[in-house]
Amino acid sequence: MNIVVLVKQVPDTESPRRLKSDDSTLDRAAADGVINELDEYAIEEALRVKEAHGGEVTVVTMGPDKATDSIRKALAMGADKAVHLVDDALSGSDALQTSYAIQQVLGRTGFDLVILGSESTDARTGVLAAMLAERLGVPQLSLANKVEIDGTAIRIQRQTDYGFDRVEASLPAVVSVVEKINEPRYPSFKGIMAAKKKPVETLSVADAGIDAGRVGLAAAATTVVDFAEAPPREQGQIVTDEGDGGVKIAEFLASKKFV
Repeated sequence: MNIVVLVKQVPDTESPRRLKSDDSTLDRAAADGVINELDEYAIEEALRVKEAHGGEVTVVTMGPDKATDSIRKALAMGADKAVHLVDDALSGSDALQTSYAIQQVLGRTGFDLVILGSESTDARTGVLAAMLAERLGVPQLSLANKVEIDGTAIRIQRQTDYGFDRVEASLPAVVSVVEKINEPRYPSFKGIMAAKKKPVETLSVADAGIDAGRVGLAAAATTVVDFAEAPPREQGQIVTDEGDGGVKIAEFLASKKFV
């Protein structure tokens, strides 16, 4: 089975993050880059599918040069090879453009199953899986907390607010996963050493057959109109309970329109 897992390098959520003043895009140099947390669950699920059904796992990443750190971690976890789409022309691409660029890469790699996290911790749009599936013309199974494959049939449990739905489709397909699906493995020393010898193909926009006029900030369908620094947190209000604490709390919640 040809399993492709999409991995994005994002700014560490523990580091301060900011937008650049000149073009309102995320300043990726201002924070350490790490694998998007939900993508680690996608990597683990891809490896489990391989272990159960055979085949190989290919990591696909679109990002700057330093995204190779995230690629190497995915390879150390057990992925077989990687494709790194890196080109200055891609800078500032939105989700719509990213789905187009990834579609072009998948046209080269081929796939039976594409797995990715349900959203990234930087943009948090949660739309890439749907856009990609539409472009590829294959089913999308979203928010999976369990994946089962039987021949060409794929079944998932889709996490919902009320429990879960059972969803079934035929391969090839795109699956987005949530954090409850598994527990990602830690790269072993052996895996880290082996990752250094695994193939990583680097592609430019031209190599992937991407129309440069359809990607990048200038051609983006969405834009940041304005932004401002979050105001410092104000000191909290202390309520002294003198027999009327419940009333005071209710009045406070009502003043904030919580009740």
